[in-house]
Amino acid sequence: MNQPLFAPSLDLGVIGNSSSAALIDRNGSIVWMCAPRMDGDPVFCSLLGEGLDKTPGDGGHWSISLRNVATSEQRYLRNTAILETVLTDHDGNRLRITDFAPRFKANGRIFRPQTIVRLVEPVEGAPRIQVDLRPRHGYGAQEPETTRGTNHIRFLLGGQVLRMTTDAPVEFVERRTPFLLDRPCAFILGPDERLTQAPLHTARAFLEETENYWREWVRYLSLPIDFQDVVIRSAITLKLCSHEETGGIVAALTTSIPEYGQSGRTWDYRFCWLRDSYFTVKALNLLGATKTMEDYLGYVSNIAADSPDGYLQPLFGLGLERLLDERIVGDLPGYRGYGPVRSGNAAYTQVQNDGYGSVILSIMQCFFDERLPVMGGEALFGRLEPLGDQAFARWDQSDAGIWEFRTRNGVHTHSAMMCWAACDRLARIAVKLGLDSRAAHWCQRADIIRAGILERAWNEGMKSFVSSFGGADLDASLLLMPEIGFLPAQDPRFLSTLAACEAHLRFGNHLYRYRAPDDFGEPETAFTACTFWLIDALTRVGRKEDARAIFADVLKHRNHLGLLSEGLHVESGELWGNFPQTYSMVGLINAAMHLSRRWEDIL
Repeated sequence: MNQPLFAPSLDLGVIGNSSSAALIDRNGSIVWMCAPRMDGDPVFCSLLGEGLDKTPGDGGHWSISLRNVATSEQRYLRNTAILETVLTDHDGNRLRITDFAPRFKANGRIFRPQTIVRLVEPVEGAPRIQVDLRPRHGYGAQEPETTRGTNHIRFLLGGQVLRMTTDAPVEFVERRTPFLLDRPCAFILGPDERLTQAPLHTARAFLEETENYWREWVRYLSLPIDFQDVVIRSAITLKLCSHEETGGIVAALTTSIPEYGQSGRTWDYRFCWLRDSYFTVKALNLLGATKTMEDYLGYVSNIAADSPDGYLQPLFGLGLERLLDERIVGDLPGYRGYGPVRSGNAAYTQVQNDGYGSVILSIMQCFFDERLPVMGGEALFGRLEPLGDQAFARWDQSDAGIWEFRTRNGVHTHSAMMCWAACDRLARIAVKLGLDSRAAHWCQRADIIRAGILERAWNEGMKSFVSSFGGADLDASLLLMPEIGFLPAQDPRFLSTLAACEAHLRFGNHLYRYRAPDDFGEPETAFTACTFWLIDALTRVGRKEDARAIFADVLKHRNHLGLLSEGLHVESGELWGNFPQTYSMVGLINAAMHLSRRWEDIL
């Protein structure tokens, strides 16, 4: 068969069902999928190289390729997580691949198996295709043993077995023999279980039900008048990064996509960071996605309940795992050869004092949102108070900070502000519950922290707050002061800090998180979440047209399906970093909500 039409890039689509997820490139090849969970061993890993002897096309992917392919068109079916890829060859023969993970209501519950369905249909002429299904395990190191049945192939992948069932000729699939596609056929990859009906019948039934599910789900979202397509795609993608069984939401579906080139900044993002919790809950609340929000609040509440002394590590596994040991995976060369590839993230061992505020800011929703079936009371408040005790004890102590510096610590302004937010919100919750003495207690502690920050984080010579107490560097988290309520947006101190951040961190319409060299040198990409923080800050200070211009530029840099990664290389405009980045998708949602006109302005 011919070589792929596109080189490795982040022009990827995401399919999933809040149980499993996969990334598909513009050729229609599945290049990344982990099992049995999103943070598990990648069954398809060619996004990070082929593994084994590194021969191109050797394994770790599932391609359905068209001989002599000339063009590729790709889109999501409207308001769904169903991806359609149309390939056309030089003779005009055309093939359509419809990819999805089943998700719909059945027997009083949500049916979301760890299954991928691929429906392949001739559209025009007589396309000649080749199915190349080569899963791996051990992070690309090992080729599975296989067994074959009448209409299926079983893959023995370490501790799990996957079965691919099809009504295409199994002989051709097993031997990767090209064949003419003269009729629709289906491929269903999932648990080692027999189908009760023919693969094509099952695939079409699952497709209809899944399409109906997503369109019904979208119907109940709260949308702004502007940017509706942006918000819908971001909301669906956020849903696909959630693990419904536990309520956790991963920071990204991938590991080790470098922040840029051979930077060495290749981290595993398939975990749940506490720092994301506040913005995630805020986005879900704005969307009215109350069930997903409720599940996520349950996940965060479980973390708080399992921390009797109040200490919080920065990140957890989807199943609330605390040990996330980091190791280098030697059998995968990395995205475009840029390694190393990592499994696990040593940041779980760091001290990051911002997490206390993030958790309390997010769980605060439980005490004020009447939509939730069970609201927070004194028992939940009692479980949060140890987190507040930790915040008060740590607000002026050194930590790795929000950016997870690995070789240096400091007393970071953002961490101190989030400790203030923890105490401030506990005071507000106590007022709501009528606990006057506890409200006074936490209010007094919040006042102490606030006074300390105003004194020690302000640099009079720079006329700006700075990243760490007594320092002279800036970072983008300073823009969050109005967002968390530490200072009003019109406070002269914030306005001058905003001006300083724009002068030192803004490049065109994009914002670096910081510019000072870190463990790996100077950052080479803008951090997209920070660009959204800038948009929010500009909106709050009355510069809404500037904010809209920046937002329009960010929208232009999404990939062809409307998705974003962690960062952007400003000079080339190329996406880099783990993908899809939930922090970025959450930023899209929040910014679109704030920048949109109101419904009453046009109706």
